[in-house]
Amino acid sequence: MTRRNARGATHNPVPQRFGLADRQADGDWLDEQALIDGEPRPVRTSVTVENPPTIITRNQSPDVPFDRSINPYRGCEHGCIYCFARPTHAFHDLSPGLDFETRLFAKPDAPALLRAELSRTGYQCRPIAFGTNTDAYQPIEREWRIMRGCLEILAECRHPLTITTKSDRVLRDLDLLQPMAAQGLCAVMISITSLDPRITMTLEPRAPHPEKRLAAIAKLTEAGIPVYVSLSPVIPAITDGEMEAILSRAAEAGARSAFFMPVRLPHEVAPLFRAWLQTHYPDRAGKVMAIIHSLRGGRDNDPEFFSRMRGQGEWATLLRTRFRIASRRLGLTSDRLDLRCDLFRPPAGPQGDLFA
Repeated sequence: MTRRNARGATHNPVPQRFGLADRQADGDWLDEQALIDGEPRPVRTSVTVENPPTIITRNQSPDVPFDRSINPYRGCEHGCIYCFARPTHAFHDLSPGLDFETRLFAKPDAPALLRAELSRTGYQCRPIAFGTNTDAYQPIEREWRIMRGCLEILAECRHPLTITTKSDRVLRDLDLLQPMAAQGLCAVMISITSLDPRITMTLEPRAPHPEKRLAAIAKLTEAGIPVYVSLSPVIPAITDGEMEAILSRAAEAGARSAFFMPVRLPHEVAPLFRAWLQTHYPDRAGKVMAIIHSLRGGRDNDPEFFSRMRGQGEWATLLRTRFRIASRRLGLTSDRLDLRCDLFRPPAGPQGDLFA
């Protein structure tokens, strides 16, 4: 039986998946079964076209290094149980559980909207961040190619951008990213949470294998594209023991620097994560949640600026110390990349009447 949660969305429990050991990640999963309310059903993706009036989202958060972002999609097929974007599906009266992974929204007008916004008189160029809410290179990008369309506009305009992804599908766009990188216009952040496929199989069930992500770091680096590695989130008593190993493998692949964030459990993510723990790590579920509470001031989640990304207390200090020592030892200490904004030129061609 489904129930209504406090935010007004149908709440599905975390699904039990079948056949994960035999499936290939990032796409070949549509015929798998999920156990929902005790009944097996086929898991299928549906995509709804969304037509927003604008595509660039602005923010003033002191916790992030960008003031604008673009998300070509809502929801994400990768199905990462910890994803802090899951609660956004509640605004569509959909569940942050299975609906978030299978009932997706695509914005095919994004390139045209981007062209129009960049053409506006007085537009001030600053780097645009992709992958800040859901992954722009999730499997449906293979057919929809919305991210590709946005990249083509930004390349034409010599506009700087950053990409955060856990998909090696980013390599498809090397023909655009390589010349942009040569001009100091782009950087890529590859997210690696664990090197253990037994963990990632349930934690990030339809994201690419960690080895594919490491290979992507190497290929991007070889192409001259600056790459950073994100160890986010770090889950205490589950993935935190891999911190040094992940950093070492990323350094070997050519990453310039790294960053991490302790796991966050906002809103509906907390009960989904607890259900995942009880299913896959019942022997340590209590310990994991106790450490998370110590990191988050006694709560499942700390929403406060500054502390929400860093955590607090002894565990947070220990993680930061380990990370700092390993990063220095491995040479992952490059300063944050300063992308060029002085090369920007408004896009050519008619703007249409989108903002008339």
